[in-house]
Amino acid sequence: MSSVTLLGSAAYGASVYGMYTLWYSGFGPEPFHFFNDNDEWLYMDKVGHLYSAYALSSRGIDVMQWTGMDHKKAILIGGLYGYLYQTSIEVFDGFSPDWGFSWGDIVANTIGTSLAMFQELQYGKQKFLVKWSFRETEFAKYRPELLGKNFNQQMFKDYNGQSYWISVPLHELFHSETRFPKWLCISGGIGAEGMLGGVGNPEKNEEGEELPHFERRQQYYFSLDIDLTAIPTQSRLLKTVFNLVNVLKVPMPALEYNRTDHFKFHSLYY
Repeated sequence: MSSVTLLGSAAYGASVYGMYTLWYSGFGPEPFHFFNDNDEWLYMDKVGHLYSAYALSSRGIDVMQWTGMDHKKAILIGGLYGYLYQTSIEVFDGFSPDWGFSWGDIVANTIGTSLAMFQELQYGKQKFLVKWSFRETEFAKYRPELLGKNFNQQMFKDYNGQSYWISVPLHELFHSETRFPKWLCISGGIGAEGMLGGVGNPEKNEEGEELPHFERRQQYYFSLDIDLTAIPTQSRLLKTVFNLVNVLKVPMPALEYNRTDHFKFHSLYY
């Protein structure tokens, strides 16, 4: 148990430092302040907070259970790990000149952590899987300082390329009546695109160059997915890998709906 605690603390410190370097380095700290960003990025940042808290909390619970800790204690300690991590980021925001401590983010974090903990208490597992996918977009090149200069930055900063999903195994819906494999899921997703700024799109970039016009719009998806943890395997290594990456949506065909194009079919969406 002590080695797991030490390893978890080291991972927490290293990852928080990495996040600080990515988002906050180069910006001088200001006195702690609050900021209402609830209407920014077509709510994609709030969905992102929910997902991050869920992913970290559910993985934290898995780690605590792996140590042999009492079930309810593992849920409490492992679940709150994700919440602590997200709250640390929010505190960084509170001292940042470009952001601030957001109660909307805290609410989203609370929902994500609560979803992970509730499912473990109610079902003893994660029946509703919250997942994430990302694709590079054309929008980042117009404002790389804001949306990311490279792929690694864009994964975190470019909300145009992020999609969030809830996947449910079909056998959980139909129980013994289904012949679908236990790993096959149906999945609903949400995304948004056309965003060159938080609330609206500026006419010019930081260099004073005119920017093209893009329609800001939300997107909704219906797709299939795979619950990797339900794939039969005797390999402990594969089981560990499948559990860690099960918070990522598996690329699959998808049906998209948006207010402009209405329905669009993607032969492979990620």
